[in-house]
Amino acid sequence: MPGNATLETGPALGALSTGVSSHTWNVPFNDSRVFLVTVYSSVCVLGLPANCLTAWLTLLQARQGHVLAVYLFCLALCELLYVSTLPLWVVYIQHGHRWPLSPLACKVTAYIFFCNLYISILFLCCISCDRFLAVVYALETRGRRHQKTAILISATVFLLVGLIHSPVFKMEHDETCFETLPMDHKVAGYYYARFMVGFAVPLSIIAVTNQRIFRTIQLSTSLSAAQKAKVRLLAIAVVVIFLVCFAPYHLVLLIKAIAFSYHRGAEEPVCDFEIRLYTASVVFLSLATVNSVADPIIYVLAAEVTRQEVCRIHKGWKKWSTKTDDTKLACSKDSEEAQSPMSPTNSYAFPGPVHPPGPSPGTPEGLAEGSC
Repeated sequence: MPGNATLETGPALGALSTGVSSHTWNVPFNDSRVFLVTVYSSVCVLGLPANCLTAWLTLLQARQGHVLAVYLFCLALCELLYVSTLPLWVVYIQHGHRWPLSPLACKVTAYIFFCNLYISILFLCCISCDRFLAVVYALETRGRRHQKTAILISATVFLLVGLIHSPVFKMEHDETCFETLPMDHKVAGYYYARFMVGFAVPLSIIAVTNQRIFRTIQLSTSLSAAQKAKVRLLAIAVVVIFLVCFAPYHLVLLIKAIAFSYHRGAEEPVCDFEIRLYTASVVFLSLATVNSVADPIIYVLAAEVTRQEVCRIHKGWKKWSTKTDDTKLACSKDSEEAQSPMSPTNSYAFPGPVHPPGPSPGTPEGLAEGSC
């Protein structure tokens, strides 16, 4: 496969354009091929089971009335849908950035890709805001946080992001899947908007809410030093993961838009600049997919109620396995006292859902220490 490939200029993702230039440009597709295939494949292998487990556990908690679980469940579903499309991107990259399927398949895949990016960002904001209210204003919001509100907000996020990216289905593309050069005035304006509304504002919300959570925990007298350290690290990790996954790509968008404004939209210098920045752009975009693996780790396994559910399942499986081994051993010795593992009095079926006790006075909801 050659290191460079010719790419006809045309409308880029994010805006509608009718003018198509006759110029062709050598784009270094092959420079990032190995990295992209490795990242997308790894995220797919790790993300599918992680988000399946996340969706199942958060659904159990949502059915018990937990508000935060609604956002976690919706986020897991969104990540599952996106991760399921990663094999198509791997095939696309391996084919030298030539889309082997129908144009509709390209549009649907690209639509899911970009919708997932901003749905994930907005749900991280929702989760941070919900934790902010539950921790910083625990007394004021007690009994006022409702699942119906969380469901309504979640539906609004899906609908809003979906409508914003719906022009994808009206756009045309060539052999590549929405990788066309150079940008125009509409796309440059769209990049500015994506950076400000899709990244800068959510980052500010996440940073402020987690900083307030950090301060509240530090002043709390009902949590141990170990609990405070755990919550502090979680608050820091949320911001760090957000920056690692989403900051590089959006900074590239901003740089491209600034370069377009600097060159006053001149096609040749703008396109040359985009080609020089192409490898960094696609590599940074692939980092956003790592969020599909990071979300379950940060927000699900760190949540007390879900951790207890994992511990319950683990204990149930250990008891069932131990009882099965003991029964097999007893049967091998023809012991008269051996009982079937399916006996009603000795079966080790998983116990019913755990209902953890409510937070003690002064203890932020969902931040209590948990152990197996």
